[in-house]
Amino acid sequence: MIYGATGYTGDLIAREAVRRGQRPVLAGRNRDKVEKLGHELGCPTRVFGLDSTESIAGNLRDVAAVLHCAGPFSATAEPMMDACLASCVPYLDITGEVDVIEAGAARDGRARSAGITLMPAVGFDVVPSDCLAATLAAALPGATQLELAFHASGGFSRGTAKTMVENLHRGGRIRRGGQLISVPTAWQSLDVPFRSGKRTCVSIPWGDVASAYYTTGIGDIVVYTSMHPSRIKQTRFVRPLLGITRWTIVQRFLKDMIDRGAPGPAQPERESSRSSLWGRVADFDGRQVTATLETLGGYPLTVLTALAVVDKVLAGLGPKGFSTPARAFGADFICSFPHTELHVEPVAAPAAAAT
Repeated sequence: MIYGATGYTGDLIAREAVRRGQRPVLAGRNRDKVEKLGHELGCPTRVFGLDSTESIAGNLRDVAAVLHCAGPFSATAEPMMDACLASCVPYLDITGEVDVIEAGAARDGRARSAGITLMPAVGFDVVPSDCLAATLAAALPGATQLELAFHASGGFSRGTAKTMVENLHRGGRIRRGGQLISVPTAWQSLDVPFRSGKRTCVSIPWGDVASAYYTTGIGDIVVYTSMHPSRIKQTRFVRPLLGITRWTIVQRFLKDMIDRGAPGPAQPERESSRSSLWGRVADFDGRQVTATLETLGGYPLTVLTALAVVDKVLAGLGPKGFSTPARAFGADFICSFPHTELHVEPVAAPAAAAT
């Protein structure tokens, strides 16, 4: 079952699954949209909301696995997780939200008891960066610090943009000493030497702050994304406004603007999009290893990685309990996808200071 099949990313995944000869159950809350897509693709459909675990579980009675694509995942993931646990149905999603990954980790024991795979974040968030983190950890056993950064072209879907707006006032997240720590929005910046060129990046509460910890065991983690220096200054300037009542009004205004825009990147933009990733680990002795990863843009990659994980889980290759993609399928999992190049290079110089 693809739940959220009529959303931007869910629709892309559903169409690719059908192109491959599969007939997933297409599900969501909007009857007209779900049934229209099901008729177009020749797939069975189910229409239900996520208000009741019992109701959701009733709709999973003959489902072999759920790929959950309906955001914002902070509101939708846990009800679906709990229904999958109750129904002993493997759960996968395409989130990039720290708290959703943590919610999955907290259900590890229940997932083991149910004998199912519970794996959030099987899309661009966080497959490539998770595999990069695993590669770096293997290259420097005993590493205590991990930094990851990415630059992606291709734009965002409405759902992703709205999730970003919803979370902006919550600030940033890092991991320190194994614990999640809240930090201000745009807390640190770093000049990152991507293979495609050096770019200024800013820290964000990306899913790897959670997932990379479970993949590598490294206790100090910061994740960055590319941003123009002027945008970083603007973001830091408005930080005091994010926690006041008026932010709700601003948030509503921004969401309305997003709703008036395109659902997401058009096909030519998606097909030409690329992603550049960089990572660095360091240990107590100051030894460091860096690596770069070049791969497909976010949406094309999400379609491929999500369906690859579905195939593995349906074939019985998914681990029992909570897992991350790299922990389940290895650090080289990302290298099985087209137009992907991973390069690891030991570095002797100390890490550049963040600002």
